[in-house]
Amino acid sequence: MDRERLALYAGTVAAYGDMYITQSILPMLSAEFGVGAARAGLTVSAVVLAIALSSSLYGPLSDALGRRRVMAGATALLSLATLACAFAPSLGALVALRAVQGAFVPGMTAVSVAYAGDRFGGRGLPQVVAGIIGASVVGGLLGRVLAGGIAAHGGWRAPFVAFAALTAVAALLLARGLAEGGARRGDGMAAAWAGMLGHLRDPRLVGAYLVGGALFFAFIGIFTYLPYRLSAPPYRLPAGVVSSVYLVYVAGVVSSRAAGRLSGRIAPRTLIAFGLVVEAAGMVLTSARPLAVVVLGLVVLVIGTFVAQAVAPAFVNVTAETAKGGASALYLTSYYVGGTLGAALPGLAFQARGWGGVVAACVAATGVAMLANALLCGRVPRARAPR
Repeated sequence: MDRERLALYAGTVAAYGDMYITQSILPMLSAEFGVGAARAGLTVSAVVLAIALSSSLYGPLSDALGRRRVMAGATALLSLATLACAFAPSLGALVALRAVQGAFVPGMTAVSVAYAGDRFGGRGLPQVVAGIIGASVVGGLLGRVLAGGIAAHGGWRAPFVAFAALTAVAALLLARGLAEGGARRGDGMAAAWAGMLGHLRDPRLVGAYLVGGALFFAFIGIFTYLPYRLSAPPYRLPAGVVSSVYLVYVAGVVSSRAAGRLSGRIAPRTLIAFGLVVEAAGMVLTSARPLAVVVLGLVVLVIGTFVAQAVAPAFVNVTAETAKGGASALYLTSYYVGGTLGAALPGLAFQARGWGGVVAACVAATGVAMLANALLCGRVPRARAPR
């Protein structure tokens, strides 16, 4: 792997690792601060909401100022915000600092696909994007498994220190390893914003944005509240063991890379549809009582999710003819709006109906994604329709 791709993947791993630090230790935070599942879940939903709100800034910013500067600078600031979380004196302060983290995460995640489009366009783009998605899987895995293991031995603050150091290294690699990656726009931020908002007139892109939001709602809903199910009867698994269940993420590395290779031979919408069906099937399997079947369901869920997610961002980049940074940023905004809702609403379903409520809410979201892919992603914009 060349230095440029290494930097791109390292930044992605760090950003996604920071995002998910608290997910596997929510029961620990509940015990530490004396709060229920929904309030502890704010440490996840706060970062996701901040990502959703700030993602639309970074695409136009990178179109105007250059990709490398935005990615390296935001990742450096993310490392400082992550370190600050280790010193939070209360749950409220931790939630606020998690939101600060979230404000810097899209400086990497919302720009990386646009950078790949600049530097690795054409037939090579799907595989590079699949590599980015694979790196996001690795980051999410580290954020859950490594954070849980560190917290089990050093307390809930220790993972933030470790991940701050990891993120600082990634920022250095980005600054030194990336090319500028895309010409700066001479007409500034106003034109970049106009180009981004213009994508909302294309039903294919709107459909992809709905796919991303619903896809992540379902995924994060299952994995955010999974620790509560596994730490309760009949399983009663300790925090370290619960965090190890997130090793099912390894399946996402394999499936995302396989989807990248298949995207040259199978239509993107077909792969997205297949991934969504597999994702929904995995969710249903997690309703079973035997732990082995629950884990199998999680593996199936991860495979389906990352087949669809490996294809959808590249579909957006190829479909958008201009302002590609803005197009990618809108996808990330929708993705994380869905994730924000997915980190909160299934918590209410869990408190009302238990695990079955979580599964029902997440399967319904996957259905929304299926409809968007079927009804919108294949439509030709009116201005381009054949006469």
